Amino acid sequence: MLNITNKQDCCGCYACYNVCIKNCISFSEDQEGFFYPHVDHDKCISCNLCVKVCPVINSCESREPIRVYAAKNYDVNIIEQSSSGGIFTLFAEKIIKEDGVVFGAKFNDKWEVIHDYIETGHDISMFRESKYVQSKIADTYKKAEIFLKQGRKVLYSGTPCQIKGLKLYLRHEYTNLLTIDFVCHGVPSPGIWQQYLNEMFFSPKNDKRHLKLTSINFRNKKYGWKNYCLAFKGQNKQGYGSFSLFDKHSNNPYMKAFLKDLTLRPSCYNCPAREGKSQSDITLADFWGIWNIDSEFNDDKGTSAVLFYNSKYFNFLESNSKAKIEPYSLVMKYNSPIIKSPKIPDNRAVFFTRINNGESISNVIETMFPKQSLIYKIIIKVKKIFSK
Repeated sequence: MLNITNKQDCCGCYACYNVCIKNCISFSEDQEGFFYPHVDHDKCISCNLCVKVCPVINSCESREPIRVYAAKNYDVNIIEQSSSGGIFTLFAEKIIKEDGVVFGAKFNDKWEVIHDYIETGHDISMFRESKYVQSKIADTYKKAEIFLKQGRKVLYSGTPCQIKGLKLYLRHEYTNLLTIDFVCHGVPSPGIWQQYLNEMFFSPKNDKRHLKLTSINFRNKKYGWKNYCLAFKGQNKQGYGSFSLFDKHSNNPYMKAFLKDLTLRPSCYNCPAREGKSQSDITLADFWGIWNIDSEFNDDKGTSAVLFYNSKYFNFLESNSKAKIEPYSLVMKYNSPIIKSPKIPDNRAVFFTRINNGESISNVIETMFPKQSLIYKIIIKVKKIFSK
């Protein structure tokens, strides 16, 4: 049976929860806001299925993609609504049109991030846009398996460790399954996300508490693809008036904490699913750096990197998007998380201690990373120029 003594040994994929035939595994939240499995020893029959499906315990070989594309959806509205080039939507639409089912991450009515499935094209929008919070898989591996055994096509999208967990859970290769993951920097704490929302909108001490959220976008392109912002939209709870808040990722405290690697799950610092180990069919990413080699794609609206590990969907992508083969080396140059795990920040423990002692996320981040003055930034730039 599973016995998690080191939190780095659990990526929170829920494969063990889905595979347990006695339903003796449950998940509970720790002090950092992450969810971990717990085994009811009175129900456990020591079948060890939970051990056999664990992505951390069961390692896979590293892989390199057989082909890489820079790609953009032909529909500019889809690109605007997507984190990068709108390519996930293409595959989701294809599966839906073939009477298939699409699984992905969405917000629930509490603005928690959960995995769910859809069966209509209208609902694809729920799965668009990056969500920088670890999603709860719950029993979606079981649901996907049911659809697969019925012969329906299934697209399952998620983080690399979630896809690896799904593949280990299924223990069978299905020709009607398409798995898509993405280049993952690491998954932030759901608890920290909820605390941030409480501080921003739900606290009685906050002057925004009378507002009702209607949408959240971590990668809003109001200021461009490269200078994306965290955007909130909503309305007054009394039913009149609306609001929009746009906070550049470089200024927003929640995003700062994420990008400084402070709020990542402990397993992310030694990811078991990087380097193609997830066994996904396709990996998607922002094609950062594309402006250095191909001016065609340099519109600051978003370009996707599409990494294929089999040839099944080459023709589909080429026929339904603006796509061009590019070197894998360029994708790796600007997307180091493909092959590298982030390092544990020296001040990570301090961050969580202060949060658990009641400090606000905004205050902790502002004091840990004070804003630099314009003069200081100019001096740093001048030093870099003369040091070359």
